Amino acid sequence: MNRRKLLKGGLVATGAAVAVGCGANETGKAAAVHSGRKVRWSLASSFQSSLDTIFGAAEVLAARVKEMSGGQFEIRVYQAGEIVPGLQVLDAVQAGSVQIGQTGGYYYTGKDPALAFDTCMPFGLNARQQTAWLEEGGGLELMREVYADFDVTCYPGGNTGAQMGGWFKGRVDSLADLEGLSMRIPGLGGKVMNQLGVNVQVLAQGDIYPALERGAIDATEWVGPYDDEKLGFYKVAKNYYYPGWWEPGPNLSFLINKAALADLPAEYRAMLEAATREGAKAMMTRYDAKNPAAWKRLLQEDITVRRFPDDMLAAAREASAELLESEAAADMRYAKILANWKAFRDDSFAWFGAAELAYAQFAMGDSALPR
Repeated sequence: MNRRKLLKGGLVATGAAVAVGCGANETGKAAAVHSGRKVRWSLASSFQSSLDTIFGAAEVLAARVKEMSGGQFEIRVYQAGEIVPGLQVLDAVQAGSVQIGQTGGYYYTGKDPALAFDTCMPFGLNARQQTAWLEEGGGLELMREVYADFDVTCYPGGNTGAQMGGWFKGRVDSLADLEGLSMRIPGLGGKVMNQLGVNVQVLAQGDIYPALERGAIDATEWVGPYDDEKLGFYKVAKNYYYPGWWEPGPNLSFLINKAALADLPAEYRAMLEAATREGAKAMMTRYDAKNPAAWKRLLQEDITVRRFPDDMLAAAREASAELLESEAAADMRYAKILANWKAFRDDSFAWFGAAELAYAQFAMGDSALPR
């Protein structure tokens, strides 16, 4: 199937208008932020507004674009489900139903497995390393080659930092306890869990709690303490596992329809790029500020924090490596991205493993949970 063809089906154009106005000041010179055009865009998010840290990054982007353009360029932000379901944001941007989306590439690995690299890989890069790979290690250029198949371009949209392993109704004391478990987990992490015997489901945010409550799933992962507390998972699943080996530093993305981007005046494109960076920064810094307090509160609830067993972690790492190599053998472009990513990861791990790890083990070790 030609991915460049516009999607058909239930995507309805939002009618975002681009109007031409007057762009000269009283001296006859064109004002820099008044290019002669009023631009109105729509942004569809994969997340609900109640998740103020993730969704808030899109709101930061919209606010900064409006401010920098003097109100000439406005982006209206819609939460998941208002225009399209949360897992159809890429489809909506590709179709032009919205000009911009906020989502995670790994939600769409069924369209192209390489999109997982845009978000994160199991046992891969942490937040700083993922950002460095994208922005300085060639990762962004490689990912834009993939998104071009969908008539979309991508900009880094923020990171959650290392995530928790999730909420389980029962205990996982060994690898064998995963067999037959039903769990909500997306991306390559989901594929690895499937290899380990888990019945994997991919659910949008709003569907997770009801599924967990009624027993349709036995476990779920999301992000970490701040969001997990908001979503109330601790009320129906009492075992909180760590580490989230499948999402050590997941990057979210702002996806932009290429035709809409090309139609923008140059100064608006510059504003938009600057605003994506501000939105991305806000997400990571807010999580770092809010997670510690939420962690303290959750520890006062009727839950038990547990570490994944070593045999499970070892099996997951082995399965992850096998899956990566299998995908690379089937797709030359995937192999090209993997080679670049692995080289960056190996060098980054060597450095972080010396300075960062030694510091963290000594300075934070007394605060860490027992193994």
